[in-house]
Amino acid sequence: MRSAHNSVARRRPAGQTDSVVATGGVGPLKLHEYTRLDAVGLRALIRAGEVTAAEVESVARAAIAQADADLGALTLPLFEPALDHRPDGPLAGVPFVVKDSGPFAKGVPFTLGSRSIRGAVAAVDHELMARFRAAGLVALGQTTAPEFGLNFATEPVRYGPTRNPWALDRGTGGSSGGSAALVAAGAVPLAHGNDGAGSLRVPASCCGLVSLKPSRGRIPCGPLVGEAGFGHIYEFALTRTVRDTAHLLDAVAAPPVGEKYTAPARSVRYADAVHADPGRLRVALMTEPWGGSSIDPQVSAATVAAGEILEWIGHTVTETRPQFDAEDVVEASALTAVATGAAILRAPRRPDPALLEAVSRTVLQETQAFTALEVAAALDAQHRVTRPIGLFFTRFDLLVTPTVAWLPVPHGTLDYDDPGHSVRSWLCRIFEFGPFTAPFNVSGNPAISLPLALSREGLPIGIQLVAATGREDLLLQVAAQLEQAVPWKDRHPSIFVG
Repeated sequence: MRSAHNSVARRRPAGQTDSVVATGGVGPLKLHEYTRLDAVGLRALIRAGEVTAAEVESVARAAIAQADADLGALTLPLFEPALDHRPDGPLAGVPFVVKDSGPFAKGVPFTLGSRSIRGAVAAVDHELMARFRAAGLVALGQTTAPEFGLNFATEPVRYGPTRNPWALDRGTGGSSGGSAALVAAGAVPLAHGNDGAGSLRVPASCCGLVSLKPSRGRIPCGPLVGEAGFGHIYEFALTRTVRDTAHLLDAVAAPPVGEKYTAPARSVRYADAVHADPGRLRVALMTEPWGGSSIDPQVSAATVAAGEILEWIGHTVTETRPQFDAEDVVEASALTAVATGAAILRAPRRPDPALLEAVSRTVLQETQAFTALEVAAALDAQHRVTRPIGLFFTRFDLLVTPTVAWLPVPHGTLDYDDPGHSVRSWLCRIFEFGPFTAPFNVSGNPAISLPLALSREGLPIGIQLVAATGREDLLLQVAAQLEQAVPWKDRHPSIFVG
């Protein structure tokens, strides 16, 4: 019988190998073997003929069901059969789940986390869904999101709270919290998410995962608000390893070919970046939020420790940060909320206000009253954030920050059904928890959250790396160095299948 220990090649000093050691093993894939493998490892095992894609899917279904029973991370029963996908894609056979807020898949119902949306079914694939299919990913289910994706907690009234596998009384972050919970629990190696102000990186931090927000324009934007979202909405995924992030980026970031997207025949650029030496970098380090909101001392200490590790690796680290007004981030981020409201109001059937959560009702009301002058003012605020960040990255190669300011918070801390908020006061509320991520949605810079630390309570602490626009390769190079220096692959939450 194969074992997970000898099926996966050990990491070489230069980085993790993409091959597997053929064992000639026989017998079914065990749950504990499945959960030890990342997406690249599973794909290599399938290619080596040690398992079949059907065998992997069968184990994945059991793993998802087991995790979901504790976490409440699915909106629907598992897809039966799995959504169609190319059997020869670069990640063919790898189990996957998609978030309830898109990318929409033809024939699949969606709710956007809202009681007000019933009977909605996608008529066509969104382009990113076509890319996921072309990559060979086996989409098995749909994951929870807060109503309209406008929260850093995944606790929609429709589905109830999604529980954190590290501590069931804590939240998973948002808005890609259902996807984060299943990846963290070992149910799938990677999962789709999207990010309008930090909604990939925040749940990655809360659940101890890797998540990249790509540069503006790198990945097709989402079908709900991406096209009208003023460039603040980004699509990608949550993973457990840096190499999975790199391989998935290679698979879905390439430009379309003809009318139908075909995944690249082989991954080159980003997968190679994981093994490349970035040289000696100029690294900026910050631990205090813009605007002076509070930060947990353990989070600050973990960020300082990350800077010390980077110095040990050989980079030059300086305590500094780009200078802009935190109020401009709130003003510019209001465009995301307004774009969401506009997309809902343009739908063929408007939602019943009585079935909306309180902040959603406010979003729709303020969207209807929003003027062209207010849009212009918000765009001016976006420029006031973007320009100093652009200038900053002419002097530094990398910025290191906490991902969020606090440890994962108890359920109900960020109450989206609280009627006492305006759009801006709600943004200020969630930015108290996550003040470090939204500026780079506004500016378009790529940013990645890495699970570099645990608190005294055993809760994950994410550290964010930010680079100049278009430099995902640099982020992946440094992320791989940190993964080598501070391995996290054997660090598991209390709820972990197998």
